[in-house]
Amino acid sequence: MSDAGADLVILGGGSGGYAAAFRAAELGQSVILIEKDKLGGTCLHRGCIPTKALLHAAEVADTAREGEQFGVKTTLEGVDIAGVHKYKDGVISRLYKGLQGLAKAHKVTVVEGTGTFVGGTTVEVDGTRYTGKNLILATGSYSKTLPGLELGGRIIASDEALTLDWIPEKVVVLGGGVIGVEFASVWASFGVDVTIVEALPRLVPAEDEFASKQLERAFRRRKINFKTGVKFTGAKQDDNGVTVSLESGETLEADLLLVAVGRGPNTAGHGYEEAGVKMERGFVLTDERLRTNLPNVYAVGDIVPGLQLAHRGFAQGIFVAEEIAGLQPKAIDEAGIPRVTYSHPEVASVGLTEAAAKDRYGSDVKTFTYDLAGNGKSQILKTSGAIKVIKAPDGPVVGLHLVGDRVGELIGEAQLIYNWEAFPEDVAPLIHAHPTQTEALGEAHLALAGKPLHVHS
Repeated sequence: MSDAGADLVILGGGSGGYAAAFRAAELGQSVILIEKDKLGGTCLHRGCIPTKALLHAAEVADTAREGEQFGVKTTLEGVDIAGVHKYKDGVISRLYKGLQGLAKAHKVTVVEGTGTFVGGTTVEVDGTRYTGKNLILATGSYSKTLPGLELGGRIIASDEALTLDWIPEKVVVLGGGVIGVEFASVWASFGVDVTIVEALPRLVPAEDEFASKQLERAFRRRKINFKTGVKFTGAKQDDNGVTVSLESGETLEADLLLVAVGRGPNTAGHGYEEAGVKMERGFVLTDERLRTNLPNVYAVGDIVPGLQLAHRGFAQGIFVAEEIAGLQPKAIDEAGIPRVTYSHPEVASVGLTEAAAKDRYGSDVKTFTYDLAGNGKSQILKTSGAIKVIKAPDGPVVGLHLVGDRVGELIGEAQLIYNWEAFPEDVAPLIHAHPTQTEALGEAHLALAGKPLHVHS
């Protein structure tokens, strides 16, 4: 096959790559998108979508088990894991078909195969070279493990956990970040005895300390075990199970060990270093316009240092397509990207933590925490939690942190408040429908604006 060219070549068809492709096509560019697996990448096939489907199945299991508290006589007969996978795979399949249709509609040329960056703005796939006027690197991430801890058998990462065709009795989850906490939540709902091991002092350590405390309290109530501030030292497995050793001298027996210690940048073997891309610890370094050190070569998504979130990659893909087209888009504020952990309860946040706000603005930062006990819809749902709002001295709201079932759906309004640099006085007069959980955001801003209603000030 002869070599091919286009206005834009993109290496990687995940959230960042396909968003860049579609937006560039809308802006009149010819686009070649190279993907070694399936369009949609990790998020659609092995990440966000399948895990959230499992979490919804887990919520249904909890609802069936606990129907009595709503006066509805339900019992949980069990979890049909094959049925759960059928439901989950059906969701993925429909979204995947939609994505393939969009690629066709945008006239994006999708090349299947593993691409290697060979310099300039050229990528080689199976002997054919594709050259663009511009090139975007978007090769995503992979599940990391720890030195000396080999994946295989009863020691698994999130990819294997998503396709597991049996429900274990006992699991140890190594890592108390987003991925570890979400899988622990699913398994606990399915009746599994779960223990999370986290080396840092608290669960979801990247979140505000308030959110960690709220989540830990809820997990204790759910009888999810966790050990924080303790390091893992090793794991041995045999036909019967796995034995996990901790620095404290303690050992934990389980059927499975889930390694959820984060994701690494998928850059090795793609020719980046050989082509002279400036890198650090495997990540591709860019400026705030997402330009690499090489001319006309950009990078987006999980290979760029920062939050590893599908919607960040998606936003960056759109940004770069518009940048290339000369639209001069506004640089993305990393703190303005919403973050959600979809456990039971959910944790959602946008903006700065209280510690980061104090580092930036000094100790005069104001905070207000609104307990969901005062929110009618939260009581109807029988969820507990709280919303914490952080305000700069004489300035706008700079951080919002939410814990409770379904609060991930509130982050849309929260990110508008942060990104539009709203003052509490701007939000206080806005009318929130009753009864909804959004009222909790309204109440918190009423209190910060000096007119608390449903709170004891």
